[in-house]
Amino acid sequence: MNLEDFDYPLPKELIAQKPLAQRDTSKLLVVDRKGLVGAYSCTPLHDKHFSDILEYIPTGDVLVLNDTKVFPARLLGKKKVTEGKVEVLLLSPVAGAWHAAPLHGNVWRCLVQPALKEGQEIEIGGTAAEAVFRERDKDGIPVLEFSGVDDVRALAEKIGSMPLPPYIKREADSSDKESYQTVYAEKEGAVAAPTAGFHFTKGLLGKIQAKGIEILHVTLHVGYGTFKPVEDLENHRMQAERFELTEQVAGRLNLARSEKRGIWAVGTTTLRALESCVQDKKIIPGKGETDLYIKPPFEFEAVDHLITNFHLPKTTLLLLTSAFMGESLRKKAYAHAVAEKYRFYSYGDAMLIL
Repeated sequence: MNLEDFDYPLPKELIAQKPLAQRDTSKLLVVDRKGLVGAYSCTPLHDKHFSDILEYIPTGDVLVLNDTKVFPARLLGKKKVTEGKVEVLLLSPVAGAWHAAPLHGNVWRCLVQPALKEGQEIEIGGTAAEAVFRERDKDGIPVLEFSGVDDVRALAEKIGSMPLPPYIKREADSSDKESYQTVYAEKEGAVAAPTAGFHFTKGLLGKIQAKGIEILHVTLHVGYGTFKPVEDLENHRMQAERFELTEQVAGRLNLARSEKRGIWAVGTTTLRALESCVQDKKIIPGKGETDLYIKPPFEFEAVDHLITNFHLPKTTLLLLTSAFMGESLRKKAYAHAVAEKYRFYSYGDAMLIL
């Protein structure tokens, strides 16, 4: 196994730039992992629409959603001296007096384009807020100290835009504040969306519950590292992401497993949160950070089925998907999706792995 195994050709026109008007009308590629087993193997790939997913989840099974919420973390500004344009992506506030010299006000880990030098100051467009580039943290992430504003998060809600991924070649507009968010988003803290959940509508979720399928929630705040390409298969290091799995949800999941009911993860983020909480074959509650890196081979202990979008080449998301369904079948599925002109990435179509 080498990194080139996780590359694939993709015409640029298949990279979805905008969402569909109706979330659950997206295409759904159903992949049956048992379809290739035995002498009488059947076709493992089936073209459906996302609203058809109700046919595949049995009554009594458990659907697990990631209820993280994206905030409009992208701020525009200019350098104080040269007035050159600057883009700031807020990642997370810095807690504690970790710096050698005291820091005051709002201190945030950020991505900054273009790069700044230590001590450079920027003005946040159209406001009294300013920021100074203090240093890089232990992971090399720029640390900015804001002044002239009481609450940076509130400022972002007022003037920020949604942090669309770099392969969407347009500026975020007002509609993205709704569309680049799941309909069940609740706990704010993500800078990238758990996009497999985009396809669910409140109506579809209502039908799922009416069928007797249990719906549970975990939280994993998706970070910018989700887009980071893998350069070294063996030594890649995940950016830690905050998560929470409550005692109540863990108990419901363990009960389902003891009763042989299937667990369906909506998205790679949900799957990573659940697999991070397995100890001695049990799912335990937890709250903290996970940097779980899943690549082939991997023994999945918490999740039986996965709903996911189509992912970028040479990323941890594709590696995880390959580990879950097998690389040979993954290649067949992606080649089929390209041939059938499925829409790829965040605003694209979905895949259901049985």
